[in-house]
Amino acid sequence: MTKENGQIMTIQELWKEGNRILTDAGLEEATLDARYLLEWVLHQDYTYIWMNLSGTVDPDVIEAYRHAVTRRKNHTPLQYITGEQEFMGCSFLVNEHVLIPRQDTECLVEAVYRHLTGTDDLGSGEIRILDLCCGSGCIGISLWKLLERGTATDRWKICLSDISSQALQVAQDNAKRLKAKVELTESDLFAGIEGRFHLIVSNPPYIPSGVIDSLMPEVRDAEPRLALDGEADGLGFYRRIVRQAGDYLDENGYLFFEIGCEQAADVRTFLEAAGFERIAVMKDFAGLDRIICGRLKSRHRKGQEEDHV
Repeated sequence: MTKENGQIMTIQELWKEGNRILTDAGLEEATLDARYLLEWVLHQDYTYIWMNLSGTVDPDVIEAYRHAVTRRKNHTPLQYITGEQEFMGCSFLVNEHVLIPRQDTECLVEAVYRHLTGTDDLGSGEIRILDLCCGSGCIGISLWKLLERGTATDRWKICLSDISSQALQVAQDNAKRLKAKVELTESDLFAGIEGRFHLIVSNPPYIPSGVIDSLMPEVRDAEPRLALDGEADGLGFYRRIVRQAGDYLDENGYLFFEIGCEQAADVRTFLEAAGFERIAVMKDFAGLDRIICGRLKSRHRKGQEEDHV
């Protein structure tokens, strides 16, 4: 049996200790976080814990659990402690160099997938897709996994790009972990990108610079500011991407963005001014504007329109 300070330490006692510490720290989901951390250090699921509450715990597990609880008490995100986050049914590695994948971004992946599998204008050749500002790689890799299930994977060429070499290393590790055949390129937006794509998808930084310091500490102090800061009005990256995207999209190519819930009107204006049509705004699971997409006008058709002006 295991003793801690002369007392036998059971799974239940350790869980209660973690719950008390996190509750006293004011964490909203203290009980759940305490449980997840216990599952992580024990390498067991909730069913095992519930059925073995009276089981004793090894000293190294007690030490690891207390260390993890202390980190969570100090507002380190749970995902950075465990090193992973589920997204689109897959477990993605994460660390302090990448944003933690959010459920809202699954809506973006699903919208792109519906477009790729539900349109008749793709032809029969190779389809190139660019995931710009890829971070952990969750968007591009999830797309590859979805397309892998029911289509010929050699048709889809997915490139992941980010300005951060540390983020790209995480994306590379995730691609290897999930056996996704994607390409990775270090690039400041389009600076290192070559060729054209049928579709560009991006979840760029979109939080206004002055708002970041008011965010919850798990975001403000833990997640990379480089991946959060959308410049003064939160729209800087949308302006730059939309302005340059036409040089990297095929004729009639598509641009998909995740956006902040109050940014749809502004981004629509950028897209219209840059020659995009069929612009659509889609909502997230909470019913908020979260995705916007548009198709680049045919250069031939655009020229005809200009001739009649």
